[in-house]
Amino acid sequence: MVLQAIDTMISEADYLKGELESEIKHEYIDGRVYAMAGANEQHNRLTSTVSRKFGNHMEDKPCDAYSSDFKVRVGTKYFYPDVVVKCDSEYNNEDYTEHPIIIVEITSASTEKFDQTYKLAVYKTIPSLQEYVIIEQYKARVDVYKRHGMSWNFQTYQLGDSILFESIGLTLSVEEIYKRVDNEDMQEYLRKKGEDQKTG
Repeated sequence: MVLQAIDTMISEADYLKGELESEIKHEYIDGRVYAMAGANEQHNRLTSTVSRKFGNHMEDKPCDAYSSDFKVRVGTKYFYPDVVVKCDSEYNNEDYTEHPIIIVEITSASTEKFDQTYKLAVYKTIPSLQEYVIIEQYKARVDVYKRHGMSWNFQTYQLGDSILFESIGLTLSVEEIYKRVDNEDMQEYLRKKGEDQKTG
């Protein structure tokens, strides 16, 4: 989603109160509010697929997957990740969590740099976070940052690869994530897959 800055500085309390009444979602960064533009169909398909796969896997576990409308708080910052997983029933808050274990952002050309630089740096400061996932919508590419002790490992996954989300014990193929998405990478992958099945 594209962020559009609003010049007015407001308090956290006013921001949280305003979000309850606003038809447009806003992210909040150190007193400044940023309106979020709506997501397109591809973006929504990816969000829905990942949220559903996570949610179904955790059906009998004390964790939940939320998509788009649930905030993550990091100090004096509030973000709306596309998908967030939390297992913090002892820290109940109806509006946000400070203890996510997975954060997923569906990125585009306009948000890619922000997701891969600023948000990455901020999210890495969250003690509970184990995995930060960036999914591109116009290419079949998934970047995964995983916490290992005091450091973070990075790996890129493409069609034909599988991803282990260690914090919830779930493995998904990149094909599963992009199954309902129509982009050039997916079209070419399915074409080659069909040819291989005919000749195999």
